[in-house]
Amino acid sequence: MRLAFLTSLIPVARPDTGFEIANAAILSALREAGHTVTAIGFLRPGEIPADPDQAVVVAVADIENAVVPASQKLRWLAAAGRLRLPVACAKLRLAGAGRLVEAVRAHGPFDALILNSVMLPGAFPELLRLAPCILVEHNIEHVSARQNADHTGHPLLRRLYAREARLLERLERKLWDEARFIWTLAEEDRQGLGPAYRDKSCVLPLVSGDPAAAPPADLGEDPAFDIGLIGTWTWGPNLIGLEWFLREICPLLPDDIRIAVAGRVPAELQAPPNVSLIGRVPWAEGFLRSCRLIALSSRAGTGVQLKTIEAMQLGLPAVATTLSCRGFTELPANFTLADTAGDFARAVTERVAVIRTGDRQRVDGAAFMASQRLALADGLARGLAVARG
Repeated sequence: MRLAFLTSLIPVARPDTGFEIANAAILSALREAGHTVTAIGFLRPGEIPADPDQAVVVAVADIENAVVPASQKLRWLAAAGRLRLPVACAKLRLAGAGRLVEAVRAHGPFDALILNSVMLPGAFPELLRLAPCILVEHNIEHVSARQNADHTGHPLLRRLYAREARLLERLERKLWDEARFIWTLAEEDRQGLGPAYRDKSCVLPLVSGDPAAAPPADLGEDPAFDIGLIGTWTWGPNLIGLEWFLREICPLLPDDIRIAVAGRVPAELQAPPNVSLIGRVPWAEGFLRSCRLIALSSRAGTGVQLKTIEAMQLGLPAVATTLSCRGFTELPANFTLADTAGDFARAVTERVAVIRTGDRQRVDGAAFMASQRLALADGLARGLAVARG
């Protein structure tokens, strides 16, 4: 099939966020299945598409809250009020300024459009009239917005998040009706769509990175850190989990445990003395392998956690909340579930002590990766068959 993959962030050579890693995995699997896929969307300043010949850059723009000044955020808020759209959609409408729909028409016709989240069709509803559409729900966006409203202590932010949740729910439910098919990244999210959409949806199990490039599970080096956390912490649901870990778990850990947090964090985030905020890392796998144990501390959000997938496919030991493992019915033997601060701290302390004795507790993630790739290919084929109609 000839497909258009419409996305707010076109995949780049080194994907940075879970959203980008998921995009790269889906695109790669579609092309491996023999489909011709053109990625159409936006690009951050200074970056280059991973596949320039198969990408159409509508605009180069910063569209993430964490990297723009307050004046830009105010312009987005004003546009959202004027257009009666969620802020997440209004910012894309401003960045695209009509060019996105024109680009789809100019490079078509396409057998199907893959709408990579609700944001683009929310900003450009005319996309639904160009070709059969498949919606990718990385997260149930209105649920995540509502969780942000519930967790913020700022009255104005609570009102803004509540507005986002209300408008996003209206958009999402409309898209669920209009799309030919819906892909979610977790079974919990598919069930959350409701019984009316059971026959027009399926889960896309994901993988992260290139399996051929992955080094052996145990490199034998002395880890630089005892505990590692990685993520895009400027995203609200991720930040909730990180703050819970820093505020409630860290005080319960022994003073000699070394902790590293990789990824962008808000400038105002405060960390205990034994926690290193090391920022963005050039190679996520390298960072994860430099840690004795991975902490997966999600307390909010929907969709699947890419950091959980990375730990599983690399065979790394982890202590995780139940929410961090959403989307998985079976967990590796080297995973421990813990949902209270006390249980989490106790599990981390015990596991680190054992690993320090020389028992690395790493397993072979190859079988997990293989099963994920097969299931991903099957889910993509199911959705495209419906779109083909």
